[in-house]
Amino acid sequence: MYKFVAIDLDGTMLNSYGIVTENTKEVIKKVIEKGIDVIIASGRPIDSIKTIAKEIGSNKYFIAGNGALVYDIQNEEIIYEKYISKEKALEIIKICEENSISYNLYTETTIIAKALKYNVLYYHKENLKKEENKRTKITIIDDIYNYVKNLEEPRFLKITICDSNKFVFQSIIKKLRKVNNIEVLDVSHMSRKVIKQGTEDIPIEYYYTEISQKDVDKWNAITFLAQKMNVKEEEIMAIGDNINDKNMIKNAKLGITMEGSSPDIIEIADIVTR
Repeated sequence: MYKFVAIDLDGTMLNSYGIVTENTKEVIKKVIEKGIDVIIASGRPIDSIKTIAKEIGSNKYFIAGNGALVYDIQNEEIIYEKYISKEKALEIIKICEENSISYNLYTETTIIAKALKYNVLYYHKENLKKEENKRTKITIIDDIYNYVKNLEEPRFLKITICDSNKFVFQSIIKKLRKVNNIEVLDVSHMSRKVIKQGTEDIPIEYYYTEISQKDVDKWNAITFLAQKMNVKEEEIMAIGDNINDKNMIKNAKLGITMEGSSPDIIEIADIVTR
């Protein structure tokens, strides 16, 4: 009997337009009614996940920033956290600036970016369909380095690096791997999302990686939460599609992915569904 279902958002629970379909909501409702906890495990910041958790009726906990924190919904507090330090963030920003590559920083409450490009453009378009209090906050800053330098107590969940050119992207990855005490997500395929422009579907395609503090992982956050909730590892199911879901798919008693997911995830999943 499974008691804990950890589920990713983008590319998993959400469709290509960033929406939880009515069918998905109905299935999740039935699962929760059976006494099974459905826990969102996402790379998104807190406020972006909060609205979706409420939408699906998940009211206990969720995991944000790819495992950088665990949030207690009922008490509205963070109960587990592993942030990127300001010094480390500045080191990464400097590398990105010197190589003219797109990047953004995720805090607990906002995404800091220089422009509406790649994943930030997708979140912006998603926001246009939502009420203001349900939107993912995006902060556009021209000089991110000095902005971060002047922050008193920044809490960075992760840093995302994006580029549409594979050669440029791979070049920056090599440089980032030389930075100590961080995790650089090993993504080798393009992210493909769809946005609406009037009546047209416009694809957004780019290579990306996500950087977090060392030992930050969705599975580590799941095991912390499972212990808190008195759930055994053999009672955990995990559903995801991308490389940041790898350890939870691999280590959960039942790991599920979808057709079209990262090949690395399809290879290790117990079940591949539609």
